[in-house]
Amino acid sequence: MGDDENPVKYVNRRDEITLDDDPDVKRMEMSCGHAVSSQSLTSWCRSLLDQGQYKFTCPALVNDTSRQCGAPWTYEEVRRVALFTDEEQNFFEETLARNAAFEYCEYKSCPGCQTYVERQDLTNLCVHCTVCTALKNQTFYFCWQCLQKWKGPGPRQDRCDNEGCVNPDVQKLQNCANLLLPQVQNAVCPSMRACPTCGRLVEHNGTGCKNIICPRCQKEFCFICLKLTKECLKTSRHFTPCPGGVKPCQTSIPVWRK
Repeated sequence: MGDDENPVKYVNRRDEITLDDDPDVKRMEMSCGHAVSSQSLTSWCRSLLDQGQYKFTCPALVNDTSRQCGAPWTYEEVRRVALFTDEEQNFFEETLARNAAFEYCEYKSCPGCQTYVERQDLTNLCVHCTVCTALKNQTFYFCWQCLQKWKGPGPRQDRCDNEGCVNPDVQKLQNCANLLLPQVQNAVCPSMRACPTCGRLVEHNGTGCKNIICPRCQKEFCFICLKLTKECLKTSRHFTPCPGGVKPCQTSIPVWRK
């Protein structure tokens, strides 16, 4: 079904995303019933892309409460209402594809042929490149971590035998500064964590409660004890320290068991 079969419905009310009351700005009604201008829709959806998201949802507050609508918007609907320029459309579609790929698969450029290779076994750093193997007539493996030709026995999940093969994400975790959470009774914890579900590095800005939603897997976890929020709240609250204390800096990256 083409875009012309779903005409945009203009409405005369404030922009419920930006709370803009300017009567000269045209607003369109989305499928969830909330009104939005093209400019604010583009800005909101672009902010989601910048956070690594690839799905669009309505952020409008429901009936003057603090609860967001959360209704899903398809890319086709967003594109039709936002009135993208050619440049914006290219950016959105390329970024959407990249963000979705990062969630559903692990891929990097092979150091031998520069071809993108998907890692099937997320617990093994020793990766087989079929392109290099075919071109060189000999089996070629490289290290997913240091991106050099594999050296040493395999499979392994910590490192290969190349000098300097270290996980830069682990170094970031171990070298990050401490963070004060004033609204959580001045609790102190590392300012950066690896999501306990998918391993994505996440930073806390120090405001609000101790719980963070991972932008990659959408799981909410506690920055203090590293438990999923559902488990954490069995023994504490959003704004109280965890009875088990603060988990130290992580020394490994969790593997996402999809």
